[in-house]
Amino acid sequence: MRTVAVLSLKGGVGKTSVVLGLAGAALQRKIRTLVVDLDPQGNCTGTLEPSATKSTLADVLADPKRSVLRNAIAPSAWGEGLDVLVGGEETETHNRPDPERAGLGRLDHALSKLDTMADNLPYRLVLLDCPPSLGQLTRSALVAADRALLVTEPTIYAVAGVQRAFEAVQHEREHNPDLQPLGVVVNRVRMRSSEHNYRINELREIFGPLVLPTVLPDRSAVQQAQGAGLPIQCWGSPGAREVAVALDVLLARMLRTSQLRRHGISTDIAQTQTAQT
Repeated sequence: MRTVAVLSLKGGVGKTSVVLGLAGAALQRKIRTLVVDLDPQGNCTGTLEPSATKSTLADVLADPKRSVLRNAIAPSAWGEGLDVLVGGEETETHNRPDPERAGLGRLDHALSKLDTMADNLPYRLVLLDCPPSLGQLTRSALVAADRALLVTEPTIYAVAGVQRAFEAVQHEREHNPDLQPLGVVVNRVRMRSSEHNYRINELREIFGPLVLPTVLPDRSAVQQAQGAGLPIQCWGSPGAREVAVALDVLLARMLRTSQLRRHGISTDIAQTQTAQT
């Protein structure tokens, strides 16, 4: 099971749209997937429209028992094989700015029970949609994940936001040595924009191969599909197909079984920090 924390420490960069796009790509490939809605805004839950549950993620974080976890997961309206660990505003009660270590492990403890409680085939992919802040919820996701995907836009504030996010990943790797940065995906890119190309090149000069070669284009089809409650893969416009292809490439990279050497990852991060100072 691949568990990926999708995060950004700058709001409004389309992080949830990336999670939904990856979930749609996994659904199309028939990869059984669970979306964990850690963002108190609950946009993943609202878009995926799971059936009613007896519990929510807030209950799981308060009491990570198998029975509570089972009652907080429901099938998505998007199709069979895509489930949701339901979130909402009440999750904010668990977003303490300086949590205890025991509290950070509750999500990991709960998700470790997924393989033993599955009525169907086990999940191959778990996507953790994090809030745009570095509180208990995001840090809990980094403790539970084996990969971290950072989402940014090609804007003037992108470099600082990515740096902070990588620092957060590095910090949690001290407690979760299995965690590795999958990389940075640049979202909402307009390739004809000289500003966007400048910022992408700037990111690549500083972060090198950690910036993924696949970028996600800025297309109105993304908002249109979300407004209709559909995966971008089902929208059918040329712009939607362009985004869907990029997401499929990103998903394939995410599911690759080859392991990056931890020494190499640490070196990349160290080089990133040196370049910023």
